[in-house]
Amino acid sequence: MPTYFRRRPLPPNLLLPSFSSLQNSLKSLLISPTFQPTGILRTASRPFSVAKLQSVSSMAEVMERVGSVKQQLQRLFGEAFRDKFPDELDIVPIITPCKDLRHGDYQCNNAMSLFAKIKGRVPEFKKPQAVGQAIMDSLPYSEMIRGCTIAGPGYVNVTLSTEWMAKRIHKMLIDGVETWAPEPPVQRAIVDFSSPNIAKEMHVGHLRSTIIGDTLARMLEFQNVEVLRRNHVGDWGTQFGMLIEYLFEENPNWEAAPTEAIGDLQEFYKESKKKFDADSDFKERAQKAVVSLQGGEEKYRKAWAQICETSRREFDKVYLRLGIKLEEKGESFYNPYIPTALELLSKENLIEESEGARVIYVGGITRPLIVVKKDGGYNYASTDLAALWYRLNEEKAEWIIYVTDVGQREHFEMFFAAARRAGWLPAEEDKYPKVSHVGFGLVLGEDGKRFRTRATEVVKLVDLLDEAKNRCKATLIERGKAEKWTGEELEQTAEAIGYGAVKYADLKNNRLTNYTFNFDQMLNDKGNTAVYLLYAHARICSIIRRSGRDVEELKKVGTVDLAHPDERVLGLHLLQFPEVVEEACTNMLPNILCEYLYNLSEDFTKFYTNCQVVGSPQEISRLLLCEATAVVMRKCFFLLGITPVYKI
Repeated sequence: MPTYFRRRPLPPNLLLPSFSSLQNSLKSLLISPTFQPTGILRTASRPFSVAKLQSVSSMAEVMERVGSVKQQLQRLFGEAFRDKFPDELDIVPIITPCKDLRHGDYQCNNAMSLFAKIKGRVPEFKKPQAVGQAIMDSLPYSEMIRGCTIAGPGYVNVTLSTEWMAKRIHKMLIDGVETWAPEPPVQRAIVDFSSPNIAKEMHVGHLRSTIIGDTLARMLEFQNVEVLRRNHVGDWGTQFGMLIEYLFEENPNWEAAPTEAIGDLQEFYKESKKKFDADSDFKERAQKAVVSLQGGEEKYRKAWAQICETSRREFDKVYLRLGIKLEEKGESFYNPYIPTALELLSKENLIEESEGARVIYVGGITRPLIVVKKDGGYNYASTDLAALWYRLNEEKAEWIIYVTDVGQREHFEMFFAAARRAGWLPAEEDKYPKVSHVGFGLVLGEDGKRFRTRATEVVKLVDLLDEAKNRCKATLIERGKAEKWTGEELEQTAEAIGYGAVKYADLKNNRLTNYTFNFDQMLNDKGNTAVYLLYAHARICSIIRRSGRDVEELKKVGTVDLAHPDERVLGLHLLQFPEVVEEACTNMLPNILCEYLYNLSEDFTKFYTNCQVVGSPQEISRLLLCEATAVVMRKCFFLLGITPVYKI
């Protein structure tokens, strides 16, 4: 059992049990003689700082945002550090879940590092355990903590109050899972993802960027961050001279029926490239076409626009299947900003001449970053620098995330370094505004090589998604669902499972690693697959339906009780959802959320096996716990871009 201790009262700016009590506190605050307009409030124990009171409503909004359990514990331990070690102002509480629940639910791991800092200066602390004890003794009172113990070299193990856990879960059911959103890291972010090239089909190589980027955007949005979802398509450059000239030569009357003139984009690009490489006269005409396009000649602009529009229609087929929302701002959008960006860099004396090109040297890399080619043309680096300048200065982004394959890592390192040299970004990489490159590995086939068709072509993403759906539909028909469901239900379920299986099979892997694409594995209804998890959610919904109870009514009249050990384990896992989202988002690793979701389903299975739900004396409480699990699972599915199913 935990060691119980007498805890000091918690200052009212750290934790508030409800919005109503918050309002009462604010009213009292405004009429209280202890109110200090300078931003200092005084309690019976000592003064502490809060933000200046702008208005009752704005203060209420800030104070009601209690954050995750981990964030609340960080605030509590932060108060303990300020009380006991006022001279060590840079201490950041290190709070982690306990690996062994027999020792507690959470652990504060600051004692050893803090002891190393004060050793010799504060003689009363001769061992890390003494530091841990002092931290524990200074911990403010909170209804969320049942007790604490000291373990090992000063670890402070925290056991949460089971009653508080139950109340928090019940409150989530009433107020919505959005109230569990972690505190946002920034106010506005840009996620740059997908980014296919115009006139090329989207294929399996775009899969990872598209779904990883979408999941990162969804996790940030859940934290109430304004996310600008950017599709930085390749819609500018020398290849368009080739495409436009080929269109003119092969289809002189292309304006009469432009879509039919282009036909199959993949073949169109392939044939134009073949002619570009083999025919020097065509190559020269294509290069002149680029000049005409960049000069703004109407005929060339119209052809360029039609090629782009044809590509967009093909891209949208993929985005519709995946449920992806993006705003396109391609390379052409940033082209007018390149001269300004380069001029700013030149004023900082960062651009040098090198073998006819204009370059920027960055520390640690001998090869320079080319920003203007020998022929005077711009490249990826010049476009990316202009885009960064625009995003920082015009769109006021605080965090810009680029989702591409790991092969582009050095490019991003170099252009980020150039921006830091120019002072566009802070010198410290963890300071805001900041930029992050989210790299990912390859999608491999069964042979361990890059995933391709038998004809050695890259696999079209539309075809891959349709095959996943069709396989799921065939399985559902084999199980007799065609006789029980409407045609629409069959189609929607096959889509949800098929597309979800493809997404989850990718997202559950650490993005930095390669993974093998295997339909049989990803569509398996056992193990860590989307199919298994979707079925698990459907089973929970079935339990609730079979009870005949109205869950909305139960929320009003019932309460959650976590008396059984398996109920408590499940309840703790549910409460950890916000911090898992925060961790997955901070580290840009969606697989952390996938692991949480799978473990949640396993904890639910154990609970349901050992705790009778329907017909038990605890039926109401356990049905509410079933509903809470389903709610959190659905939010996980949503963040992963997967549509839940409610019956199977």
